[in-house]
Amino acid sequence: MHKLSDSDYFRWWQVLNWLLLFIGASLMMAPLAVVVITSLTPVGATANGFSFPERLAFANYQAAWSQGNFLLAFANSTFTALAVTAAQIFTSALAGYALARLKFRGRQALLLLVLATLVIPFQLLVIPIFLLLKWGHLLNTYSSLILPSAASGFGIYLLRQFFSTIPIELEQAASLDGANRLQILWRIVLPLSRPALITLFLFTFIGEWNDLFKPLIFTTRPELRTVQLALAEFQEQFTNSWQLMMAAVGIATLPIVVLFPIGQKQFIQGVANTGIKE
Repeated sequence: MHKLSDSDYFRWWQVLNWLLLFIGASLMMAPLAVVVITSLTPVGATANGFSFPERLAFANYQAAWSQGNFLLAFANSTFTALAVTAAQIFTSALAGYALARLKFRGRQALLLLVLATLVIPFQLLVIPIFLLLKWGHLLNTYSSLILPSAASGFGIYLLRQFFSTIPIELEQAASLDGANRLQILWRIVLPLSRPALITLFLFTFIGEWNDLFKPLIFTTRPELRTVQLALAEFQEQFTNSWQLMMAAVGIATLPIVVLFPIGQKQFIQGVANTGIKE
């Protein structure tokens, strides 16, 4: 009886890994396939499982775009998501660098407080945030969509952990050359932290793009509708037209589908390099 060598075990282990990845990817892609097939099915026809219909109805996307008035919603979501992402990167970089490099009393307690914010759902804070926005006359403005998410405990912790992996000798050399803390952060630390910054950008932008809760609670003006709010209203109007509904879902999902592959390499590197280091 032939005995399997270590290389044979390794080869079979690779085959098993690829098989599991294929099964997982198929399960994840199945809902997206249903969305695409249904959205390309002519109105009144029925999609046949996972097979494309005989005639592709690309007009469904045009009809969903015009009837759902997604142009304004796309502009609002893009502006809001970019503004929140820029604010989180700014605040997370400053706070993360302070927690990673500055030595001050209560630093560990402050870090634990930041981590504690990760377990508090945003929905529990909506009433005090609503009252603060009302007190500041910020309801029904872009500020009500941006300010509640301008800082993130996740972003602070992510960048803090990544900053801790950067050799401190680089910063000490810059300090000897006369650079202050902000110059070190801007010219040395941030350029070396590109994977972590892109990771934070993707997490924040995707989260804000898919957010329905804040626009639903803090805004009532039609001109402030975001993509998810427009999609919810579209669903109420076209409940019986699954083709148009799936076309609208495809329109709302397209920016994320395009954005993620662009930063995929940096995203994986940022997550892999961000470990626990004390």
